[in-house]
Amino acid sequence: MESEPTQHPCIELRNVGIVLGDQWILREVDLDIPNYQCTGIVGASGSGKTTLLQLVLGIHRPNEGSILVQGQPIPEDNLERFRRGIGYAVQSAGLFPHMTIFRNIGLMARLEKWDSARIDNRIQHLFELMDLPLELGDRYPYELSSGQQHRAGLCRAMMLEPSMFLLDEPFSTIDPVTRREIQLHFKRIQAQLQLSTLLVTHDMAEARLLSDYLVVIGNHGVVQHGPTEEVIKNPESEIVQALLATLE
Repeated sequence: MESEPTQHPCIELRNVGIVLGDQWILREVDLDIPNYQCTGIVGASGSGKTTLLQLVLGIHRPNEGSILVQGQPIPEDNLERFRRGIGYAVQSAGLFPHMTIFRNIGLMARLEKWDSARIDNRIQHLFELMDLPLELGDRYPYELSSGQQHRAGLCRAMMLEPSMFLLDEPFSTIDPVTRREIQLHFKRIQAQLQLSTLLVTHDMAEARLLSDYLVVIGNHGVVQHGPTEEVIKNPESEIVQALLATLE
């Protein structure tokens, strides 16, 4: 019988603060992000949601405090290798327009010197996982629908079998019907693979649907966090109440 995965934090932030320009964006952030779950990061525009992801990626360094990712500090050198252990998807699918879908998805694996058979097998598995017809692989991004492009973007984020995924409003530019379809598909994959995921979203309904754990950002810091339904049932501030009002 396989043992249960250890429930240690995926990310640990201790008294983290960051200044961009001459303004504190985040201050005194003290937070454990759980492993093997989807953690939703919500808050008003400009509250620092994306900045939090960028801190985890090492794009920005905190002015105060410390960050551990999977128990280790973010390295000072060789950040590219560190980032290859993290799947990252953004609003637009982020696919290179001059590359076929196969080439887009396999790009990082080629940089990692994977052999062609391993790359082909992994891409085929990802297409099956995302319900993408294999014949789409020879097409260019503009030849795919918006929903197909976003599924391909998620395939690329998953290509190297990363231990963690950072998603920055990855479904926000899709039409509502396709968006719901992809959300539900992602939810099934999340449950199946037990991914450690940070999902930044401005949509509380999306956060409620996809997130096991919820972090609310406001006033330059974390105003509430906990299991999603507990936060929704017991809002502790006007900021949380205002976000929850959009669910009604």
